[in-house]
Amino acid sequence: MRALDCDVLVIGGGIVGLSTAYAITRAAPGTRVTVLEKEAGPARHQTGRNSGVIHSGIYYRPGSLKARFAVQGAAEMVKFCAEHGIAHEVTGKLIVATERSELPRLHALVQRGRENGIPVRELGPAQLEEREPWVRGLAAIHVGTTGICDFKAVAARLARLARDAGASVRYGAGVRAIGRRPSAVAVRTADGAVLRARALVNCAGLHCDRIARLAGDDPGMRIVPFRGEYYELVPARSSLVRGLVYPVPDPAFPFLGVHLTRGVDGSVHIGPNAVPALAREGYAWHTVHPRELAGTLAYPGSWRIARRHWRYGAGELHRSLSKRAFTDAVRRLLPDITADDLIPAPAGVRAQAVLPDGTLVDDFLIRESPRIVHVLNAPSPAATASLPIGREVARRVLERL
Repeated sequence: MRALDCDVLVIGGGIVGLSTAYAITRAAPGTRVTVLEKEAGPARHQTGRNSGVIHSGIYYRPGSLKARFAVQGAAEMVKFCAEHGIAHEVTGKLIVATERSELPRLHALVQRGRENGIPVRELGPAQLEEREPWVRGLAAIHVGTTGICDFKAVAARLARLARDAGASVRYGAGVRAIGRRPSAVAVRTADGAVLRARALVNCAGLHCDRIARLAGDDPGMRIVPFRGEYYELVPARSSLVRGLVYPVPDPAFPFLGVHLTRGVDGSVHIGPNAVPALAREGYAWHTVHPRELAGTLAYPGSWRIARRHWRYGAGELHRSLSKRAFTDAVRRLLPDITADDLIPAPAGVRAQAVLPDGTLVDDFLIRESPRIVHVLNAPSPAATASLPIGREVARRVLERL
């Protein structure tokens, strides 16, 4: 029988996959780990195309994986960045109510934050103006533990730390087939190489459900991709935003609404708008993969989402196709903005797990089968929570060895 190439294969070189590889090498030194990433480098998709926010955990249901891991992960991420010289800042953020109908939801967030152990301070209009002179609102809350960082740099450092501990990270290694035997898992990559391991971790993000099916497992969900579209303030107007400013989110959706984010480089990103993507890596309307789109359209959950939330979706589509409509949405928070102040910025795609009944999975979703651990829902705040997620996945896969 051919010898095993490694103990654990990790599919996916985003921040969650690399954190998992790093956690395995720390928890069980000497464990042979290989990371397979189809791109030419790490963090090319969700990790490298988000707003760079270290989330506090205020939005998430108390006791959920998102709440626990985001609160814990935020503190760990700040410490990790400080220890490794990665650009970051604990800025705090404001969540602002601009209409009276939003005030009950704002107060509910205060309570949820306190239940999750997060420092939250309520602000009136004068205190809001003192912190963000150009932002207008009826009331706000200040969340002190929110920050910003360079998640691409974090992922690159995790890859380096994993390699220094003996792991192998292979780029350009897209997975084409997976075979499972009682004693091993085998993976064939795009270049024809076959690697055998004692266990497999699926951290494939936008493709995690496809990888699960390749392994012969029914994931019980499907990734429905949503594109997050961003603008950036022209440099001459970036002084209008000092830190991070968010609207009060609609609790029916996992999206946080169009918000204002001053990044580690000083630029101010505005967004994201959230619209269905026509491909799993559909970063623009003209990027269409017919086979992937057909799979999304054939999935019952996609149509149930559309029927249930068509009004919300219509508004997002309108803002996607009309810069004026997008600007109007921003002006709720920042009245002095004009369309000329906004320039397009790179988009991201959220890998959102959807159940067959149309339910948007709102927590991290990790499932196990013989010799395999699947990470099936890890959108925001997964980058923030990546260090504790990595340890949790590492614990589960090491139990399988």
